[in-house]
Amino acid sequence: MKDFTEEDIERIENMVDSGDSAGILHEISDLHPADIAEILRELNLRQAEWLFNLIDDQEKKADVLMELDEEDRKKLLEHMQPEQIGEFIDKLDTDDAVDLIQELDKEDREEVIQHIDDMEQAGDIVDLLQYDEDTAGGLMGTEFISVNENWSMPECLKEMRRQAADLDDIYYVYVVDDDNRLKGILPLKKMITDPSVSKIKHVMQTDPVTVHTETPIDEVAIDFEKYDLVAMPVIDSIGRLVGQITVDDIMDEVREQSERDFQLASGISSDIDAGDSVLAQTKARIPWLLIGVVGGIINSIILTGFEAQIAAVTALAIFIPLIGGTGGNVGVQASAIVVQGLANGRLEIKDAWKQIGRETLISLLNALIISGAVFIYVMLTQPRLYAVSLAVSLSLFCVVIFSNVFGTFVPLTLEKLKINPALATGPFIQIMNDIVGLLIYVGMSIWMLSFFPMPK
Repeated sequence: MKDFTEEDIERIENMVDSGDSAGILHEISDLHPADIAEILRELNLRQAEWLFNLIDDQEKKADVLMELDEEDRKKLLEHMQPEQIGEFIDKLDTDDAVDLIQELDKEDREEVIQHIDDMEQAGDIVDLLQYDEDTAGGLMGTEFISVNENWSMPECLKEMRRQAADLDDIYYVYVVDDDNRLKGILPLKKMITDPSVSKIKHVMQTDPVTVHTETPIDEVAIDFEKYDLVAMPVIDSIGRLVGQITVDDIMDEVREQSERDFQLASGISSDIDAGDSVLAQTKARIPWLLIGVVGGIINSIILTGFEAQIAAVTALAIFIPLIGGTGGNVGVQASAIVVQGLANGRLEIKDAWKQIGRETLISLLNALIISGAVFIYVMLTQPRLYAVSLAVSLSLFCVVIFSNVFGTFVPLTLEKLKINPALATGPFIQIMNDIVGLLIYVGMSIWMLSFFPMPK
């Protein structure tokens, strides 16, 4: 990979603006497609189109296109004819081709598919488009090597050479039966150590790690990490080998999912990035900001009913931010632990009540420490405000327990309802904890002041 400086980009921009085709071709001829994509990202649309169209190697051009971010790629595709896009798809693996087609408007997809010259690939793409894009079937490619379990090693090698001619990379050799059901994996080492074996099934590794077409992508990612895989075969409901997912595909998906989860946890309702338009970013950010405003209004209504007590004991107002901030922090911590556990497979829905019980014990310990520390602080700084000390410390005790349990319960419930649990680590938890925390504080303060009137 090449690191481009501002001077490098400026020099390339000048060559593009001056129409220096020879200079640009010399500059990019030996670059990796990812490096060329990096250059395109730094150019404006007109410059990027000119440079992109200058690349004469269609396969490299297709690779550059797939290395671009989705938004940048979409801008280039909007200015291409369906037959041009079809030419690029001919040069791509089926999984990348499906990703590209899914980014097109629905009315353009069929026209583009009609311009794919390789009818076998076009058929594979049509089949893959039937799968949900968030499942193994939607992520897999159909480029792999398979051999029959009843073949001899010489037969196997001959067939492998034929199939390998159309592949860029070979990860595994899959062994199937006469009905194309996956039976095992042929270790490449066996081709060297057992070159005269009578049948492949005698040396294959049985019971390979597999995934079904309908398996969610997050579960596929867990298996890749668990078994340290570089590729995984995909089978249908009756065990037939239909595709393969490679580690680069799953890593791209994990990165995109992590970005979506992070934005969701930050209160951003749709997938955006820093380069998106002002309107797009505003639409993504405003929903939770408005919900936050509603939460703030509810808090102000609660405080209005508490106005007389605050006026009489102004010290009560000092600790309102402490109550809200502590509840929000505790809730986000608890929900983050649960979301992480669900994501990496170490926590399952069947363990929900066990996890809630564990978090309850944790919250009790945290609540005792926090409320005790605050009680001592208030008593040391304002010894005459006994009612305030009790109100603040007991409120914190209740808020910490509620926030911890609530922060655990919500993501587990969302997961059960098939809603992204990352939603629970964002503004939703903080707003709810603010409101409930304030209600607890108001109620506890009124109660304490009724038992311990303030000194004259």
